[in-house]
Amino acid sequence: MTLLEKEKKVVTITYGCQMSERDAETLTEITRQEGYTSSNDLENADLVIVNTCCVRESAENRILGKIGELKKLKERNPGLKIAISGCMVQQPGALERLQKRAPHVDIWTGTHNLHDFSELLHRSETEKRIAEIWQESHQTMESTPLAEKGKLQANVNIMYGCDNFCSYCIVPHVRGRERSRQPQDIIREIKALAANGCKEVTLLGQNVNSYGKEFDPTFDFADLLQEVDQISELLRVRFITSHPKDLSDKLIMTIARGDKLCEHFHLPLQSGSNSILECMNRQYTREYYLSRVRKIRELLPQATLTTDIIVGFPGESEEDFEQTLEMINSVHYSQAFTFMYSKRSGTSAADMPDQIPLDIKKRRLQRLMSVQNEESYLLRQSMIGKRYEILVEGPSKTNPNRLTGRTRGNILVVFNGLPEVIGSLVTLKIVEAGSWTLVGELEN
Repeated sequence: MTLLEKEKKVVTITYGCQMSERDAETLTEITRQEGYTSSNDLENADLVIVNTCCVRESAENRILGKIGELKKLKERNPGLKIAISGCMVQQPGALERLQKRAPHVDIWTGTHNLHDFSELLHRSETEKRIAEIWQESHQTMESTPLAEKGKLQANVNIMYGCDNFCSYCIVPHVRGRERSRQPQDIIREIKALAANGCKEVTLLGQNVNSYGKEFDPTFDFADLLQEVDQISELLRVRFITSHPKDLSDKLIMTIARGDKLCEHFHLPLQSGSNSILECMNRQYTREYYLSRVRKIRELLPQATLTTDIIVGFPGESEEDFEQTLEMINSVHYSQAFTFMYSKRSGTSAADMPDQIPLDIKKRRLQRLMSVQNEESYLLRQSMIGKRYEILVEGPSKTNPNRLTGRTRGNILVVFNGLPEVIGSLVTLKIVEAGSWTLVGELEN
């Protein structure tokens, strides 16, 4: 770079799940290959990418607010390029509506053509308001940068899309049908990450339990975990998300026998009522869900479970809601991600009768959160005095003078320690506990 050349800066803003975060990392890596440096400085950015989510109305509202803010930024900096990508753009009919609302945006792109972003950047030098929204993926999943190098922790896609079509969920409509990556490509990517210093990987899929169902000969998620567990440089392996209907005994047994496979299951419940589960098209009953929990507790008594729960789904009665509270008290989740039902255009639930009034949804959500907060607090209190292996991630976000890391069960711990232990496994004795965070002491 000469003195007359200006370093190009890109700011990437992402909303939504780990899959969305992973897509944002891919876009950032593509821009790096095009000469951009990643930055958090919006005022001096040359390119801003907003990677969007459309799972809930609240997320869309935040995104639309951010896009509006960027208009003012572009007025101050006319050379700024703005790109909007991801699930919100992918919704049928969304592009035209969004373009009318945000004419200051230069590039619109969806979930199926991330690999095309470099070309879109080049086109934006001479074209205005570029939009490329593919309705399905036409390109191999190995055609884009798939994981960021040089990080302690990394997310790795093992599959894309979803075949479950839960009645409230827009994901199959914006991410397409399930496509599993070849195991050799996944292993090659993880080995490359490990060689660059990565110590923990999280394997990503909308439903990792259905990984490989299209393969012949059979090679399923449990088989993949066994392979990843053998990569010597890794210290830990996590995964998300597990659909309860596909959680096999084989998979639970594989994790129980594994070395680096963390004993944490994110197992979305969504509702504790069989009638609501049927309306949601979840394809399991509360009894089946509890049978899976019992199997986990039998083979992995130290395992932690987290979940997603929706309140106020159309037709949910007080009795239905009480059954959800009963499940929380039965399962003893470490944490629950709780949401009010939000209509999503294009899903079957949006047209269901008996939509629940907002005030009832709010009341139920508050009660649900209160019950779960008590469960989380009691679980963490029970950990005081016990010792746990922690992967040290770095300084605490809330107290930079302390270090932070997580148990194998994915529970956050802060402690006093020297920076030299970052990236290594240490044993901590838990001395304090709140609802969400533990405080530990290093063992001598």
